[in-house]
Amino acid sequence: MNGKVLVAGIGNMFLGDDAFGVEVAQRLALRQLPDGVKVVDFGIRSYDLAYALMENWDLVILVDALPAEGKPGTLYVMEPELPSGEAVGSLDAHTMNPVAVLQLVSALGGKVGRVLVVGCEPASLEPDEAGEVGLSGPVSAAVEEAVRMVEELIERSHATAA
Repeated sequence: MNGKVLVAGIGNMFLGDDAFGVEVAQRLALRQLPDGVKVVDFGIRSYDLAYALMENWDLVILVDALPAEGKPGTLYVMEPELPSGEAVGSLDAHTMNPVAVLQLVSALGGKVGRVLVVGCEPASLEPDEAGEVGLSGPVSAAVEEAVRMVEELIERSHATAA
Protein backbone atom coordinates (compact mmCIF):
# COMPACT_ATOMS: atom_id res chain seq x y z
CA MET A 1 0.00 0.00 0.00
CA ASN A 2 1.21 3.46 -0.82
CA GLY A 3 -1.38 5.41 1.20
CA LYS A 4 -3.00 7.06 -1.83
CA VAL A 5 -6.58 8.12 -1.16
CA LEU A 6 -9.01 9.81 -3.54
CA VAL A 7 -11.99 11.61 -2.04
CA ALA A 8 -14.52 12.25 -4.81
CA GLY A 9 -17.37 14.67 -4.20
CA ILE A 10 -20.29 13.81 -6.47
CA GLY A 11 -23.48 15.70 -7.19
CA ASN A 12 -25.35 18.43 -8.97
CA MET A 13 -25.40 21.75 -7.13
CA PHE A 14 -28.61 22.76 -8.93
CA LEU A 15 -30.62 19.81 -7.58
CA GLY A 16 -31.04 20.55 -3.90
CA ASP A 17 -29.44 17.97 -1.64
CA ASP A 18 -27.71 16.30 -4.59
CA ALA A 19 -25.01 18.91 -3.91
CA PHE A 20 -24.06 17.16 -0.65
CA GLY A 21 -20.92 15.51 -2.06
CA VAL A 22 -19.85 18.74 -3.74
CA GLU A 23 -20.16 20.67 -0.47
CA VAL A 24 -18.26 18.06 1.55
CA ALA A 25 -15.43 17.98 -1.04
CA GLN A 26 -15.18 21.77 -1.06
CA ARG A 27 -14.85 21.86 2.73
CA LEU A 28 -12.35 19.00 2.80
CA ALA A 29 -10.22 20.76 0.19
CA LEU A 30 -9.69 23.56 2.73
CA ARG A 31 -8.44 21.17 5.43
CA GLN A 32 -4.91 19.98 6.13
CA LEU A 33 -4.90 16.34 4.97
CA PRO A 34 -2.12 13.74 4.97
CA ASP A 35 0.24 13.33 2.03
CA GLY A 36 -1.20 11.09 -0.66
CA VAL A 37 -4.78 12.33 -0.20
CA LYS A 38 -6.44 14.05 -3.13
CA VAL A 39 -9.87 15.69 -2.79
CA VAL A 40 -11.76 16.51 -5.99
CA ASP A 41 -15.21 17.98 -6.54
CA PHE A 42 -16.24 15.93 -9.59
CA GLY A 43 -19.80 17.25 -9.60
CA ILE A 44 -21.46 15.47 -12.52
CA ARG A 45 -18.27 14.89 -14.54
CA SER A 46 -18.50 11.12 -14.81
CA TYR A 47 -15.76 10.73 -17.43
CA ASP A 48 -13.32 12.75 -15.32
CA LEU A 49 -14.05 10.50 -12.34
CA ALA A 50 -13.62 7.36 -14.45
CA TYR A 51 -10.19 8.46 -15.66
CA ALA A 52 -9.15 9.55 -12.16
CA LEU A 53 -10.09 6.09 -10.91
CA MET A 54 -7.65 4.55 -13.39
CA GLU A 55 -4.83 5.65 -11.05
CA ASN A 56 -3.58 3.26 -8.38
CA TRP A 57 -5.58 4.35 -5.29
CA ASP A 58 -5.50 2.37 -2.07
CA LEU A 59 -8.84 3.84 -1.10
CA VAL A 60 -11.50 5.76 -2.96
CA ILE A 61 -14.12 7.57 -0.91
CA LEU A 62 -17.17 8.63 -2.91
CA VAL A 63 -19.25 11.32 -1.18
CA ASP A 64 -22.80 11.66 -2.46
CA ALA A 65 -26.46 12.05 -1.61
CA LEU A 66 -27.70 8.54 -0.88
CA PRO A 67 -31.45 7.96 -0.75
CA ALA A 68 -32.03 4.99 1.56
CA GLU A 69 -35.47 5.87 2.91
CA GLY A 70 -34.09 7.25 6.18
CA LYS A 71 -34.52 10.59 7.87
CA PRO A 72 -33.04 13.52 5.85
CA GLY A 73 -29.55 14.31 7.08
CA THR A 74 -28.79 10.73 8.14
CA LEU A 75 -25.22 9.78 7.26
CA TYR A 76 -24.19 6.38 5.98
CA VAL A 77 -20.84 4.71 5.31
CA MET A 78 -20.97 1.67 3.09
CA GLU A 79 -18.61 -0.47 1.10
CA PRO A 80 -20.37 -1.31 -2.16
CA GLU A 81 -19.83 -4.45 -4.15
CA LEU A 82 -17.85 -3.35 -7.18
CA PRO A 83 -19.47 -4.09 -10.54
CA SER A 84 -17.66 -6.18 -13.12
CA GLY A 85 -16.70 -4.64 -16.44
CA GLU A 86 -19.08 -6.86 -18.37
CA ALA A 87 -22.08 -4.52 -18.61
CA VAL A 88 -21.04 -0.92 -19.08
CA GLY A 89 -23.85 1.43 -18.23
CA SER A 90 -24.42 4.48 -20.34
CA LEU A 91 -22.40 7.51 -19.27
CA ASP A 92 -23.94 10.91 -19.75
CA ALA A 93 -21.78 14.01 -19.62
CA HIS A 94 -24.58 15.80 -17.73
CA THR A 95 -25.24 13.30 -14.94
CA MET A 96 -23.25 11.12 -12.58
CA ASN A 97 -23.92 7.41 -12.24
CA PRO A 98 -21.21 5.98 -9.94
CA VAL A 99 -22.03 2.37 -10.86
CA ALA A 100 -21.63 3.11 -14.59
CA VAL A 101 -18.36 4.95 -13.83
CA LEU A 102 -16.99 1.93 -11.94
CA GLN A 103 -18.08 -0.38 -14.77
CA LEU A 104 -16.32 1.82 -17.32
CA VAL A 105 -13.08 1.72 -15.31
CA SER A 106 -13.25 -2.08 -15.25
CA ALA A 107 -14.09 -2.25 -18.97
CA LEU A 108 -11.08 -0.04 -19.74
CA GLY A 109 -8.83 -2.49 -17.92
CA GLY A 110 -8.51 -0.45 -14.73
CA LYS A 111 -8.81 -1.91 -11.30
CA VAL A 112 -10.38 0.09 -8.54
CA GLY A 113 -9.13 -0.78 -5.08
CA ARG A 114 -11.26 -0.41 -1.98
CA VAL A 115 -14.25 1.91 -2.38
CA LEU A 116 -16.27 3.43 0.44
CA VAL A 117 -19.31 5.64 0.06
CA VAL A 118 -20.11 8.36 2.55
CA GLY A 119 -23.71 9.21 1.82
CA CYS A 120 -26.35 11.47 3.23
CA GLU A 121 -30.09 10.91 3.13
CA PRO A 122 -31.49 13.80 1.06
CA ALA A 123 -34.70 15.70 1.75
CA SER A 124 -35.03 16.61 -1.94
CA LEU A 125 -33.15 15.95 -5.16
CA GLU A 126 -35.18 18.46 -7.13
CA PRO A 127 -34.58 22.09 -8.05
CA ASP A 128 -35.93 24.56 -5.50
CA GLU A 129 -39.31 25.99 -6.52
CA ALA A 130 -38.00 29.52 -5.99
CA GLY A 131 -34.88 28.80 -8.04
CA GLU A 132 -32.61 28.91 -4.98
CA VAL A 133 -29.48 26.77 -4.94
CA GLY A 134 -28.44 25.02 -1.74
CA LEU A 135 -28.88 22.16 0.65
CA SER A 136 -31.90 21.59 2.86
CA GLY A 137 -31.50 22.33 6.57
CA PRO A 138 -31.02 18.70 7.69
CA VAL A 139 -28.46 17.93 4.98
CA SER A 140 -26.60 21.19 5.53
CA ALA A 141 -26.39 20.36 9.23
CA ALA A 142 -24.82 16.97 8.38
CA VAL A 143 -21.97 18.33 6.22
CA GLU A 144 -19.46 18.97 9.03
CA GLU A 145 -20.07 15.53 10.54
CA ALA A 146 -19.53 14.00 7.08
CA VAL A 147 -16.24 15.91 6.79
CA ARG A 148 -15.16 14.40 10.14
CA MET A 149 -16.25 10.93 8.98
CA VAL A 150 -14.14 11.22 5.82
CA GLU A 151 -11.15 12.46 7.80
CA GLU A 152 -11.51 9.47 10.14
CA LEU A 153 -11.67 7.05 7.19
CA ILE A 154 -8.52 8.64 5.76
CA GLU A 155 -6.78 8.38 9.13
CA ARG A 156 -7.69 4.68 9.43
CA SER A 157 -6.47 4.05 5.88
CA HIS A 158 -3.14 5.70 6.56
CA ALA A 159 -2.73 3.81 9.84
CA THR A 160 -3.28 0.55 7.92
CA ALA A 161 -0.78 1.59 5.22
CA ALA A 162 1.95 2.33 7.76
